[in-house]
Amino acid sequence: MNYHETDPEFMEIFEHFAFDEVVNEEGQQLDDVTRHMAIMATLLGCQGEQEFRLELPRALDAGVTPVMAKEIIYQAVDYLGIGRVLPFLNAANEILTERGVKLPLEGQATTTKEDRLEKGIDAQAEIFGDHMREAWKAGHINRWLADNCFGDYYTRTGLDLAQREMITFCFLAAQGGCEPQLTAHAQGNMNLGNDEAFLMKVVSQCLPYIGYPRSLNAVTCIQNAAKARK
Repeated sequence: MNYHETDPEFMEIFEHFAFDEVVNEEGQQLDDVTRHMAIMATLLGCQGEQEFRLELPRALDAGVTPVMAKEIIYQAVDYLGIGRVLPFLNAANEILTERGVKLPLEGQATTTKEDRLEKGIDAQAEIFGDHMREAWKAGHINRWLADNCFGDYYTRTGLDLAQREMITFCFLAAQGGCEPQLTAHAQGNMNLGNDEAFLMKVVSQCLPYIGYPRSLNAVTCIQNAAKARK
């Protein structure tokens, strides 16, 4: 579908806003790789598969590596579930194959089934503080959070811890209804150096893809997280 032919006025409005005004807003700019990572994670969060198919080639052309792209998709399973992520994995595999990328990509795992819990707890503590070292004992879902979410995924190479917290923030902001977790992960981002101003830039660059209500909710969560740190 050529929307420039069927909906020219709409495309003029949207493309000017998303690709000119937002991208070039003074004080709200991100480097290309970070911006595209955030947009990819946001599209996963809001289930924008068709736009994701347009975005992934743009991201790859801007410097996002195939490994980085795959790591964003893999980590999304923890926050969105496989039911919502599988179409995006299929899309990525199709696009990467069309671009001549040989699959599977090189492995990025750094944990084993024997040490994933320990290393997951270490990652949680680094992000949220040492009080998280006992959190896994609260029940089996808390244990899964430590060994699966953080031990299996956050410990992988391809993205660093700050990048992983940034994309998690985007997953949560984009799907909506996760404001308590979004506030907690805003705090986690700030603990890793992704400060209030940085997170505001992330929300600004992703706004065209999730709209104003969820973006404004994300801003409130950022502000609440920043107040809690003072």
